[in-house]
Amino acid sequence: MYKITINGNKTLTGEIKISGSKNSAVALIPAAVLCDEEVTIANVPNISDIDALDDILNFLGAKVYRNEDIIKIDSKNITNRKIPKEIATKLRASYYFMGAMLSKFKRVEIYFPGGCSIGARPINLHLKGFEAMGAKVEENNNLFTITADELKGAKINLEFASVGATLNLMLAAVKAKGTTIISNAAKEPHIVNVATFLNNMGAKITGAGTSEIKIEGVDYLHSCFHEVVPDYIETGTYMILASIIGDKLKISNIIPDHVESLISKLEDVGAIMEIGVDFITISRPKKLKATNIKTQVYPGFPTDLQQPMATLLTQANGKSIINETIWENRFLNLKELNKMGATTDLLTNQKAVIIGPTKLTGKRIKATDLRGAASLLIAGLIASGTTVIENADYILRGYEDIVYKLTNVGADIKLEKEG
Repeated sequence: MYKITINGNKTLTGEIKISGSKNSAVALIPAAVLCDEEVTIANVPNISDIDALDDILNFLGAKVYRNEDIIKIDSKNITNRKIPKEIATKLRASYYFMGAMLSKFKRVEIYFPGGCSIGARPINLHLKGFEAMGAKVEENNNLFTITADELKGAKINLEFASVGATLNLMLAAVKAKGTTIISNAAKEPHIVNVATFLNNMGAKITGAGTSEIKIEGVDYLHSCFHEVVPDYIETGTYMILASIIGDKLKISNIIPDHVESLISKLEDVGAIMEIGVDFITISRPKKLKATNIKTQVYPGFPTDLQQPMATLLTQANGKSIINETIWENRFLNLKELNKMGATTDLLTNQKAVIIGPTKLTGKRIKATDLRGAASLLIAGLIASGTTVIENADYILRGYEDIVYKLTNVGADIKLEKEG
């Protein structure tokens, strides 16, 4: 395990360049096994979740070449093997191999995925969709065996606009017979990015980015070059940080349209922003103002930015309320913020109140999930004194070169192995 040590209360200025999207890359890599040739994916973030997916690809017998932000994947000769528990449970996104392997081989065996402890995170919508396409699902001690004599196109209406289910069913439908229509589909930028990747290989997908996606099955997918879209959650995390301790902190290689809901909230709290075509420059205001947050599916306020935003609200003048509508266990960071001097209170499992501003003081605190770790990192950077974040491995799952990027703009931060 790793720990991050921060000597806080340093003004940040300069430029941070955003990496490729974690949420996009972790779906693109399993999608690559559908290709009948070799694919090249660029702008892949160097994070631990990518390492875990690399382990699965190697286990299946794919030829994988990685160089900086480039990954080449040749899946022509992969073997359809049971994906073992020790690698499947390293990350949530391992479940994308369900749709990809089912589409390619009509059979997949994989253990229930891992990831952060932010809620129950059931995969029933994925499984119902597979069944609608003609698959049979069996589960034994968290080992899922999904088989189909033939996958057939189907009309699938998702009860909830789930990103994971939308992507997994899209992967399964790519080589199914006939046409699949996914209604109430998720609209996130990485849905579009993955659909574009598949279309570049010869898939026939329309409607990605809308509430209805149509997939006409094909028999063969050819090689292509594809680039991962910039990470709008990483973008948002640094935007939030800049709004508290930034002095003309420039965040570049971004798509401003992807963070419109956050821009609106940062305008509410008073952040000073200059928005360009592919960058945003932010300075802290003299006084941050309280605001209310309600997480929603895209293009609403992202659940992945709720926890980082909670740290900002500890510094805002007045009472702020956060309604978390996506996950039922996404306030674990508040306990750690309170240790540092914040005034927060849980009204329900999915509703919290934050009173500010409060002075934060460095403490030894523990991360419990990826975005909660980002919240605590921001807290350490704005606190007086020294903060030590245990279980920092969480943040390494989703933020490429975060210590380097922050050091480069004036932070006093270091990453070390525990013990």
